Amino acid sequence: MSRLSVENLSAGYGARPIVTDVSLGFPTGGITALIGPNGCGKSTLLKTLGRILAPTQGAVILDGKSIHALPTRQLATKLGLLPQGPTAPEGLTVRDLVAQGRFPHQGMLRQWSQGDEAAITAAMAQANVTDLAQRAIDTLSGGQRQRAWIAMVLAQDTDLILLDEPTTFLDLRVQIDLMDLLAHLAHDRGRTLIVVLHELNLAAAYADHLVMMKDGRILHHGPVAQTFTAATLHETFGLDAQIIPDPETGTPLCVPRSARPK
Repeated sequence: MSRLSVENLSAGYGARPIVTDVSLGFPTGGITALIGPNGCGKSTLLKTLGRILAPTQGAVILDGKSIHALPTRQLATKLGLLPQGPTAPEGLTVRDLVAQGRFPHQGMLRQWSQGDEAAITAAMAQANVTDLAQRAIDTLSGGQRQRAWIAMVLAQDTDLILLDEPTTFLDLRVQIDLMDLLAHLAHDRGRTLIVVLHELNLAAAYADHLVMMKDGRILHHGPVAQTFTAATLHETFGLDAQIIPDPETGTPLCVPRSARPK
């Protein structure tokens, strides 16, 4: 089953095409990771899924309808997006940031409610930022900021969440903590996550499905065990590597072969 899909999708910036004639249904439930070389179109595809970019051809389909046929507020109650490197106004507190996630649920006939307060409290608890509620965003560490932004998306209360390289520039320990949070949201909270990832072994360890891109096209997609192979990594990245099972989890690990003489 797929609630979100793209059909003959092309997108880019101005006259420069980045993603070309892509058709794919994204599995509902779990984590789908988009991986590929820099400039291959991962972020462009994600931005088009989130309606930040308009396609030059084709369509993004959500629950059977083009997302461009949906009112913005209605779309925001179905799909949440965390872009790469989001910024907040100086001095904005964590709680105020998280509260912004409730704006799609407001309207002339529906004002701020106890339900909104409960959603904010629950989102901060899930993202483990409750103790940071009164801290300004610009005083937090990188990992704390990412958790605060994720809490905002959680407060939006959507089943579908798109994240663009959420682990970039974070220390390895913080990356693991953040991916553990995303796995919890997907597997214990029933969310569908589509995540652009740069680190291959993080993608293999945490994703349920992989989409491998190169030159604006999808080369391979499917369950991790089927798609994360030495052959597909060589085709996608030009990487000479062996794939070994993690001794504890059995998930595949990429071990690049060095060209340096021994």
